[in-house]
Amino acid sequence: MMNLIKKLAAIGLSLTLVLSLAACGGSSSDGGASGESGGGSAKYLIGISQYGQHGSLDNCREGFLQGLEQAGLVEGTDFEVDYQNANFDDNQATQIGQMFSAEDVDLMVGIATNAAVACFNAAEDKDIPVIFTAITDPVGAHLDAGNITGTSDALPVAGQLELIRALQPDADTIGIVYTTSEANSVYSVGVYEELAADYGFTIDAVGVTSQAEVTQAVDTLLSHGVDCLSNLTDNNVVGVLSAILEKTDEAGIPVYGSEVEQVKLGCVGGAGLDYVQLGIQTGLMAAKVLTGEAACEDLPYETIEKYGLYINSDAAAQLGITIPDDIAQQAEECAE
Repeated sequence: MMNLIKKLAAIGLSLTLVLSLAACGGSSSDGGASGESGGGSAKYLIGISQYGQHGSLDNCREGFLQGLEQAGLVEGTDFEVDYQNANFDDNQATQIGQMFSAEDVDLMVGIATNAAVACFNAAEDKDIPVIFTAITDPVGAHLDAGNITGTSDALPVAGQLELIRALQPDADTIGIVYTTSEANSVYSVGVYEELAADYGFTIDAVGVTSQAEVTQAVDTLLSHGVDCLSNLTDNNVVGVLSAILEKTDEAGIPVYGSEVEQVKLGCVGGAGLDYVQLGIQTGLMAAKVLTGEAACEDLPYETIEKYGLYINSDAAAQLGITIPDDIAQQAEECAE
């Protein structure tokens, strides 16, 4: 009986995979066009692996699809998408990459470092091109060579330090919570530590190994008497930002975000990136690879250089922070 159940389960799994591939229009194994659509034009199958779900990564995905559209590719006509979310689980990210390889997708897209690494590892045997986005340090993640390219979200740390100094002229210590196993975060903490003294700050950084440790790390920083917290684009930290803000608001300590969605959630401000624009930039690169205009090896990864200033005046007012006029005129207001 047990063997029969296992055989039926295997048949069901095989049928699901066949139906899934049929729904996607099929794909080729050489990273080229996956077949012919009803109108006779090539239809590509794109596997998108998003490491987890929060505003920044969602914006990357939405921007990526916009970038493809701007390049003249129409979803449903020119390409199909197999979108998978790893829920911040490395094992799931690995399985998603392997599934994309089994599907012979024409392109893998990794949103955030862990997803991109998993896709790259799964794509190597078949030389499937990989595009990444939302990776702060592609070199440190060993994603800067091979059939892979994409966009970096390296943080404008100097701009953030300038903003904090303008809003808190008497502040001395900035607290940062970061994941010790996330290369992006380790890299960004290093940049903060390198630049902080130029703006009269010291950095108090507390590392965590999992999301469950984040709020305890915040408690540690508050007990140290930090003047504020500055967030990175650390997925473990951003994933529990609401819980962090509950603690910091109660303590009267401002938190600065690294992109617009964090400021919308209640950070007082931030010098950061627009992740929709980052995604658009990534989608335009992907279109060149899909259509054969360029290979990944011909497209060095790109770092978005322009950043925006974001202010949540409601959050600032609740903490007794006055927004200087010059900042108010430059910044985008994010209060609801």
